[in-house]
Amino acid sequence: MYDTPSEIQRIRGCIEVICGSMFSGKTEELIRRMRRAQLAKQKTVLFKPTVDNRYHTLNIVSHDERFLASTPVESASQILLLVHDAEVVGIDEAQFFDPELVHVCNTLANQGVRVIVAGLDMDYLGVPFGPMPELLAVAEYVTKVHAVCMQCGAPALYSFRKSPDNKRVLLGEADRYEPLCRSCFNLLKKS
Repeated sequence: MYDTPSEIQRIRGCIEVICGSMFSGKTEELIRRMRRAQLAKQKTVLFKPTVDNRYHTLNIVSHDERFLASTPVESASQILLLVHDAEVVGIDEAQFFDPELVHVCNTLANQGVRVIVAGLDMDYLGVPFGPMPELLAVAEYVTKVHAVCMQCGAPALYSFRKSPDNKRVLLGEADRYEPLCRSCFNLLKKS
């Protein structure tokens, strides 16, 4: 039998992944879950990759301007050094992290931590992105959110790049990307 809440919590460690295209509400959902954990008086900590400085260098910020304080890190391994006694760990823009992120998330979950990860599941070409495929495979819970296709209004799962730049990582907003459904993505990709 378990004697303390921390022993019970250790059994409840898990990985939750929130994925989808750009403008689908991934960060908004991560912020919502983290705020609920804070309301429940759980110890939380939030991380993001240093490369993501679009809205703010420290905070994670959703497209609708909701935000939470976070700690930017250069590599996934730094997360383990900074978690301390957190019960809930949030990680935004997971696709920009190195493959070590999968090990980090598994380690934390095995220690009883609830790990909530948000990121693009596919890049602008429609190819699985960074550590996301492996995270989806090991997660207990997966939430796929959809944007609205900017061409036809259907649920969008692709992040179509409007600019000709072919770098895999190209930070941008509506000036460079638009969410598209499968049909519209395939039509525009051909042109």
